Amino acid sequence: MVKKTYTASDIEILKGIEPVQKRPGMYTDTSTPNHLLQEVIDNCVDESIAGFCNNIDITVNKDGSFTVKDDGRGMPVDIHPEYKKSGVEVIMTNLHSGAKFSNKNYKYSGGLHGVGVSVVSALSETLTVNVERADDPDVYEIVFKNGLISKKLTKVSKTQKKSHGTTITFKPNSTYFDNDAIDMNRLHKLLEAKSILKPGLKIKIFDLKYRKEEKVYCHSGSLDTYLKNSLKDIDLLPKQPILVELDTDQFELTSTLCWHQDSNETIQDSYVNLIPTSDGGTHVNSLKSAVTDSIREFMTSHKLTPKNTKIIPDDIWKNTSYLLSIKISDPQFIGQTKNKLQSTSIGSKLTTQLKDRLELWLNNHSEISEEICSIAISNAQMRSSIAPKKTKATTKSIILPSRLSDCSSKDASANELFLVEGDSAGGSAKQGRDRNFQAILPLRGKILNTWEVSSTKILESKEVQDISTSIGVKPGESDLSKLRYEKICILADADSDGLHIATLLIALFVKHFPDLVLNEHIYVSLPPLYRLDFKNSVLYAISDEHMTEVLKQNKIKSSDPKLSITRFKGLGEMNPSQLRDTTLNPSSRKLLLLSLENKAKDMKLLNMMLSKKTSIDRKLWLEKKGNLVQAN
Repeated sequence: MVKKTYTASDIEILKGIEPVQKRPGMYTDTSTPNHLLQEVIDNCVDESIAGFCNNIDITVNKDGSFTVKDDGRGMPVDIHPEYKKSGVEVIMTNLHSGAKFSNKNYKYSGGLHGVGVSVVSALSETLTVNVERADDPDVYEIVFKNGLISKKLTKVSKTQKKSHGTTITFKPNSTYFDNDAIDMNRLHKLLEAKSILKPGLKIKIFDLKYRKEEKVYCHSGSLDTYLKNSLKDIDLLPKQPILVELDTDQFELTSTLCWHQDSNETIQDSYVNLIPTSDGGTHVNSLKSAVTDSIREFMTSHKLTPKNTKIIPDDIWKNTSYLLSIKISDPQFIGQTKNKLQSTSIGSKLTTQLKDRLELWLNNHSEISEEICSIAISNAQMRSSIAPKKTKATTKSIILPSRLSDCSSKDASANELFLVEGDSAGGSAKQGRDRNFQAILPLRGKILNTWEVSSTKILESKEVQDISTSIGVKPGESDLSKLRYEKICILADADSDGLHIATLLIALFVKHFPDLVLNEHIYVSLPPLYRLDFKNSVLYAISDEHMTEVLKQNKIKSSDPKLSITRFKGLGEMNPSQLRDTTLNPSSRKLLLLSLENKAKDMKLLNMMLSKKTSIDRKLWLEKKGNLVQAN
């Protein structure tokens, strides 16, 4: 019950690392511990960028902990003049502490927020730091448990000759993460990118838990050659990607780009101080503006644009692959996870310089440039051919499907649409949702397998038509300006039929709405399969494995007579409050982002599972892999 009085005594002051433990999602990605490991690796990379580190060793230990070792200068072990604590203790226990707020020690750095590694300490069961410094004969060690010191900084041994650097071993606290298993594919991609962007840096990873392998990343070649090799089976324009390098007082930039006919095989990655920026930002916007303006001006000056054809940025970028790496002394990111650059001060200068370089290249390679322009023209004409013709009807307000229970908010950037399997579950979802920003569209049965159907033909299906109308995007369109929801969530039963429906919907979006997937608008909801009642507590689990974890975390024995386990046969069995608490509420639900980590491999797998032409391959795959699927 809320107190009627409100006085100064009600005000809480969170100290040290308490804010992180209270609201971990504000400081890191809580889906997996990947970002924690990245924060530790980024500190090592910062030492490398500064010129003090050549080797980084990473170990994924059997017990789920991680060890990261570098040969940099080593964290400071001397006493801080103000806080009267060792430098390493200050760094690990204070959110806004570090040597990266000025250019004294690091000209370029990814860890400018001063909270990164202290977040790792706060969200780890244990964290141990070992330090060796070139100016000190001793090896130092300090140990933390749940962000608090359990062993003060002490000398533990003598350093070996010329040995120096920092070693951090930590075990993430699983209570803070949806999944305590690390995404190894994502980790390997990150390490490879770091080594490519910092030539000469040698990164070793020892995987003792998952793949039981050792791998080394070390590159010395140029960025354009790497992009070419990554697209080795594709005809590129130009054959050797364009390489642009800029070096100013404000930033250092290296970028490479090329075009190709197959828009499904694009590589579009950007980095700031070797930190991956999956959501782009200022540097990516500048590159896109520069390329778009340069190509448009080339087409105008050479009179290449057909009559009544308008070239929009998507026509140019649909078939573009690029790698973009910028180093900037004081990058401003959106959020602690640093997925998006917001340094507006460099935008105009960056765009101008990139445009000058690209215009020069285009005019010096006019024949290839004309071929690049032809790709953009073809995309524009294709877009125009499938665009709806303007009629009196199109000027009227859109008629939404009668089954759609829309939200009241008109702010598309905050709204969510749930595609729900079945009318029964749809009814519960309507009652359990937040009507302000959540919309519900019940689906009747299994939708059409659209994998081998054209984007114009699939609208003959009433279910597909309702989905398209509801979201405000037509199949095959790249223009998302009329998108009505930020998140589109697939919500199906946890049984085999539900998984089949979810797969068909995933195929629909991947094949016919690829830009929705690319721009991270499609999610898969994970409804619970089990309800666990123990004493006065109600817990939920999404699978057998998750139930085992939940029981372990809550120290409940499966044989306990006070434990009652209920298995949901489907979403229709859940009442509105259960559906709200487990699946709809943003603070407690579990959502998986639909993304193509390895686009070529993922598309091949989907084709094998959904194409009529691959029935034999599908049968062989099921015979080989079927034992990996657990029957619900």
